[in-house]
Amino acid sequence: MTKKEGVLGVYSHIDTVLDCVKALKQKGLNNIRVFSPVPSHEIEEAIGGPESPVRFFTLFGALLGGASGVAITVITASDWPIQVSAKPVVSIVPFTIIIFELTILIGALSTLMGLLINSLLRRRSPVTMYDPRFSDDKFGLMVECASEEQTNSAQEIMLSGGAEEVKIDSV
Repeated sequence: MTKKEGVLGVYSHIDTVLDCVKALKQKGLNNIRVFSPVPSHEIEEAIGGPESPVRFFTLFGALLGGASGVAITVITASDWPIQVSAKPVVSIVPFTIIIFELTILIGALSTLMGLLINSLLRRRSPVTMYDPRFSDDKFGLMVECASEEQTNSAQEIMLSGGAEEVKIDSV
């Protein structure tokens, strides 16, 4: 198994980070991680990572909530039928409130569960080469490289792109 190296660049401005991310992607280096003191949609778009799977938790929870709302109301009305004039015992119109509420409730709870599961899985992935300045006022750009040639190329791009400091370490 080959040992991978990581190249870490420290930046002061978001624009220089974005330019370096684009340059690294053009060179074929796609294993990029950005550390930022503030959330930024531009960085997310430049990296182009996968979409969050939390939306599937929400969809499954909402469908489960709607189905359980229908089941609870229909089974309850069937077990204890109360005839009111000529109205049907199982009628969708009065049941829509309970169906809606359970759809929202279970959908929201499953979204929370999906968020917690995915954030715990994410936290267990190793964060290598982290610098405490990235939580304060600096931006960090880390690239995992498989070969010496990629390491030198990434270091060149970062230095020419305006990095204040560049570190190389094994990942």
